[in-house]
Amino acid sequence: MLEGVGPMHEVEVELGKRWAILVAGSQGYWNYRHQADVCHAYQILKKGGLKDENIIVFMYDDIAFNSENPRPGTIINKPNGPDVYKGVPKDYTGDDANVENFYAVISGNRSGIHGGSGKVVDSAPNDFIFIYYSDHGGSGSLVMANQFVEVLKKKHAANAYKKMVIYVEACEAGSMFEGLLPNDINIYATTASNGTENSYADYCPETFGSDKNDMRKETLKQQYETVKRRTLSGDGDIGHTSHVMQFGDIKLNKDILATYFGANPTNVNDSSTLITSKLTNAFSFAPSTTPSTRIDQRDVRLLYLRLKLEKALNGSKEKIEAQKELAAEIAHREHVDKNVQLIGELLFGKEKSSIMMANVRPTGQPLVDDWDCFKTIMKTYESNCGTLSTYGKKYSKAFANMCNTGISEQKMATASSQACPKENTLAI
Repeated sequence: MLEGVGPMHEVEVELGKRWAILVAGSQGYWNYRHQADVCHAYQILKKGGLKDENIIVFMYDDIAFNSENPRPGTIINKPNGPDVYKGVPKDYTGDDANVENFYAVISGNRSGIHGGSGKVVDSAPNDFIFIYYSDHGGSGSLVMANQFVEVLKKKHAANAYKKMVIYVEACEAGSMFEGLLPNDINIYATTASNGTENSYADYCPETFGSDKNDMRKETLKQQYETVKRRTLSGDGDIGHTSHVMQFGDIKLNKDILATYFGANPTNVNDSSTLITSKLTNAFSFAPSTTPSTRIDQRDVRLLYLRLKLEKALNGSKEKIEAQKELAAEIAHREHVDKNVQLIGELLFGKEKSSIMMANVRPTGQPLVDDWDCFKTIMKTYESNCGTLSTYGKKYSKAFANMCNTGISEQKMATASSQACPKENTLAI
């Protein structure tokens, strides 16, 4: 039986440990929900019987004691909810919560760790691994998709796990696996969106309908179908929906949730919320009295700044600062939109630009064929036009299309320098 699970006929697996890697890839109080979701995931796993030594947490850890937090030292994942921050391991925080350490942790490579607790997934052939990644997105750019999948392939080649499940919650999350994740290395991945669409920040006061189910009986497939149906319906908000997707070894979705999350007989299943992002009311923590509103993840900062401005007293320093921040965010967005549009026109011509930049590849093909080109094109843009930020990553698909149509680094550099004179570059 699995370590930490009592005798129950529903779980028929060989002796092995469960491991979990929980990652909140963002920072800043306006990204409260990502760390709240990771902390909530920890509490689910802990109640399920996983040991702290087998749960590895990545988060910037700038929320709980943030000056804007009305409940210092506390993080919640629903209005008036319990503290989900208490007890969460601070394995990799601040600058130590980086991609290099993430890959080293997955690989079990202690020599590749720099900073942090040093914990890695030192798994064996009969072990089970769960990875949860909550962040903003941009096609292929959460972590570089091809590199991430290569790390997973090497983990499989090392015979270092029995089965692995991955949840990714972000915009264009499907691009992490589309055309890249093999179906024969015992990895099942679920994403909150496909490779071309936004994911939406949301707090839904109603449960997903599976929170009263037993994780010793509910399967990954049942959970997937429930979340897919609820997410696609948008709770009536049809304009703000995404397609929950499956990748990899789909037959693993027959496994029960307890295989990866553990199961305390007294613990109901609230794990279905792991697949979708929740916009926690971090300003008042008041219970919702209106229907849930879904917000494009890239617009959450804009909403946050507008609410911050509304909240500040007229004439106060806080009001003036909030006005400046909001104006800077709007200016940055306009700057990025204008520059990317102009670069596209310089490369493809005005008539073809919009079609070429928005092209969507057929299902089953990866975002880009040449990932080195993709990285170079993105860096070339930023070196000439300034950081893309969370908002600007919406154009990562356009940069991938540049590579797919043969645009060279030199052509991109020339177009970027023409579109973005240095004196006009804005950073956010």
